[in-house]
Amino acid sequence: MMYLDALPRLIETKVFSAMPDAFRRKGACTDWADANRRGQPTDCFIEGPSFDTEGNLYVVDIPFGRIFRIAPDGKWSLVIEYDGWPNGLKIGSDGRIFVADYMHGIMELDAKAGKMQPVLTARNSESFKGCNDLHIASNGEIYFTDQGQTGLHDPTGRVYRLSPNGRLDCLIDTGVSPNGLVLDPTETVLFVAMTRDNAVWRLPLMNDGGVSRGSNPAPARAAPMSPSAAQIATAST
Repeated sequence: MMYLDALPRLIETKVFSAMPDAFRRKGACTDWADANRRGQPTDCFIEGPSFDTEGNLYVVDIPFGRIFRIAPDGKWSLVIEYDGWPNGLKIGSDGRIFVADYMHGIMELDAKAGKMQPVLTARNSESFKGCNDLHIASNGEIYFTDQGQTGLHDPTGRVYRLSPNGRLDCLIDTGVSPNGLVLDPTETVLFVAMTRDNAVWRLPLMNDGGVSRGSNPAPARAAPMSPSAAQIATAST
């Protein structure tokens, strides 16, 4: 049970924008859906929201290799469609757009030219399991998760740090489906969501660049979900 000093403040939300029907691939079957949705036709699967300095919201559409830009007025435009599975997207303080691509590793999007360029596709000639998400530190270091199909049955998910000079460090290789990640405000602790364990790991960063004394400060346990609730939870995708 979680203790709170005061009841949480309820924040009213509303739908800002939804993918127009013209962009939805209704009835389409994809290899991604076969592996991740039991073959269920999926007209889009939106991930990786990130704002640029002009207030545009970028999102990725994994199964169809698409990246969209949503203007402040809610209008959608297709930035690029390519042969890949973009899963996470972050825009750095310098405006560069980085993508964690499940197929290809870490990529960079040139939004003006509509082109993708590889940044890091392998480690010591070994392909990644399947990159999921990334976070950019203030010094330009890129932290990213290599999730693949890991889980409780295969706790070998990895978290990496890519330095601007090209150095790649594997911080952990025992993750239970590492997904989203973020540094704390002081950039001395890395938090990583472990999806298949319903948990968030806390990884303190040490002076030598490694991590130590990783913990799960608040283990989460998913409550049973009725079919109707599950439909509501997935309606946004």
